[in-house]
Amino acid sequence: MSMAQDVACSFTGEESIKNSKLIYPAATRNQDPILQVLKRFIISDVDTIDDEESPLFLEIASGSGQHLAHFAPNFPGVKFQPTEVDESLLGSITYYATHCPTKNILPPKQVDICTKLSSYGFEENEVDYMYCANMIHISPYECTIGLFENAGNYLKPDALMITYGPYSKDGVITPDSNVQFDASLKARNPSWGLRDIADLIKLAEQNNLTLMDTVEMPANNKTLIWKKN
Repeated sequence: MSMAQDVACSFTGEESIKNSKLIYPAATRNQDPILQVLKRFIISDVDTIDDEESPLFLEIASGSGQHLAHFAPNFPGVKFQPTEVDESLLGSITYYATHCPTKNILPPKQVDICTKLSSYGFEENEVDYMYCANMIHISPYECTIGLFENAGNYLKPDALMITYGPYSKDGVITPDSNVQFDASLKARNPSWGLRDIADLIKLAEQNNLTLMDTVEMPANNKTLIWKKN
């Protein structure tokens, strides 16, 4: 499967408002491989939601809401908080949250990751896990800077940020399908494109984060595990 095939389908705001539930084929394809990675890293000592004991899993750029709907039943003691900057997607996210059988997905919040999370009611050193899939390459680099800055401030010490998507490494994009994908992104918006892992490591270091693990994924993607120092 080429990287281009793994891109979430594009829906206009009008389409999103019309449909209470959106299904992105890419999210359907990659949700289970990502879940298998999460099972290696998410730890919860409780089986049901407890406001004091349950870890907080904060998703940035939730899109349709499919990922948390797939993840949450596997971690019934974890509180999942979806967020999305695009207001037109909140209806779909709410649908998935409402229909989650374990009832551990909180109502979505409209969040611009370029803004401090305290603006949306979060406290510093509060978050146990941050998760962001397929945003870094389909957004201006300022969003990536905001993501890492917020992770550095709002993750608890030793907590994790998990990012998923395609990346370049040491200035090289592989395979050819990802080279073509990067070109297509930049043609759509010059501020988009695959980010280099080396640049992200530098950005992480500036925000008290360390790249702890790199997991190769289907469709020429990677899951990067970042740890708050």
